[in-house]
Amino acid sequence: MTSVSNPNELSSATELDRNHVWHHLLQHKPLETSEPFMIVEGKGMRVWDAQGRQCLDAVSGGIWTVNVGYGRDTIANAVRDQLVRLNFFAGTAGTIPGAVFAERLLSKMPGLDRVYYINSGTEANEKVFKMVRQISARHHRGRKSKILFRERDYHGSSLAALAAGGQPERAMQYGPLPEGFVQVPHCLEYRKQWNVENYGIRAADAIEEVILREGSDTVGALCLEPITAGGGIIVPPAGYWPRVQEICRKYDILLHIDEVVCGIGRTGRWFGYQHFGIKPDFVTMAKGLASGYAAISCVATTNRVFDLFKDDPSDPLSYFRDVSTFGGCTAGPIAAIENMNIIEREALLENTVRMGERLRRKLEALKAKHEVIGDVRGVGLLQGVELVQNRVSKIPVTEAQTQRVVAVCRENGVLIGAINRALPGLNTTLCLAPPLIVSENEIDCISQAIDDALGRVFA
Repeated sequence: MTSVSNPNELSSATELDRNHVWHHLLQHKPLETSEPFMIVEGKGMRVWDAQGRQCLDAVSGGIWTVNVGYGRDTIANAVRDQLVRLNFFAGTAGTIPGAVFAERLLSKMPGLDRVYYINSGTEANEKVFKMVRQISARHHRGRKSKILFRERDYHGSSLAALAAGGQPERAMQYGPLPEGFVQVPHCLEYRKQWNVENYGIRAADAIEEVILREGSDTVGALCLEPITAGGGIIVPPAGYWPRVQEICRKYDILLHIDEVVCGIGRTGRWFGYQHFGIKPDFVTMAKGLASGYAAISCVATTNRVFDLFKDDPSDPLSYFRDVSTFGGCTAGPIAAIENMNIIEREALLENTVRMGERLRRKLEALKAKHEVIGDVRGVGLLQGVELVQNRVSKIPVTEAQTQRVVAVCRENGVLIGAINRALPGLNTTLCLAPPLIVSENEIDCISQAIDDALGRVFA
């Protein structure tokens, strides 16, 4: 039962939503004759809708954000107290929460030295693109301006981020897009492009082939997710990441790791890249940084990069001439501090490892039971289930069937996700990313809901 007990208030809010709110990622025509899906309360792993129905949230707020769960009084209280003390000042000045969280964050990221505050994952990636372009202009006579990105990766919804995105359906109808962004092949061995033994190394070598084709002196950065999230939950095969690091160093290419989804515990470590022993030049993060309790994103980088913007103080164009208005809001870093406190205090990284292993075992058991499951993959509490008509041909099921599985799970009180409107013909991977607080019983409930939905949809 929700704490919002006035039916008239709920009815009014539903009608106001229908008449005045433009939702994300939603075709609104059906809402002319049906009720909008409204969430009115959350506690722990569960949320309640406007009809009072309870759902177990296996996607952390719909888009892998609420890492420490709902209803955290300590985060809300910390934000409230800070806003009364100082709510905002432009990022041209420092604040105590900004300074304290920067040091705290970097203590989890050896080798990185500076934090730049903004307020969304898209914007964080945009800032890195600008940094790379300015470095090219100032130190490489404008030559090293190209930015490489990987097929199936996603880096945001702005025009430049879409230009750097490997999900074609996201960018359809938004062109022309900015130039200078070049795609490299994906590394999903399940849908492999090469019949070789060391697939990870071969997939990384394909990046070098693109670099040589474009001209190594024209490539400034390589932007990759450590584990591809919305493009199908793709864990790079063995050998991939060490070879990528080697290639970047060989050609003096800055390595930009997009941790917007994987960062802050999702994979069982603070950051996804830390599973692979690599040393990035940039790390972008958002979503789980404050678990959705305040808007915040960050770019973390090295002093080596930072010092490239201090080369000539007399030149009015030498510094990073950028501003993000709400990067100056103190709610973000203060919420992120307490978010990190909770993760440490409740040993949620360890829980993520344990519950991730349990979830993986449950999904593998479902694969043994349901022929429609072609592949199960992921790390920690970031897991994917790819659905196919036939395991030999690997022909995907339809996107409509995949979305029907999601809908049946919701009917059964469990919210899961799936790729949609991203990869033509391949939007058939179920996505699971429950809050890091998930319990054994809740993992079992998620598995049971998927089991039932697959049985009903593919009977």
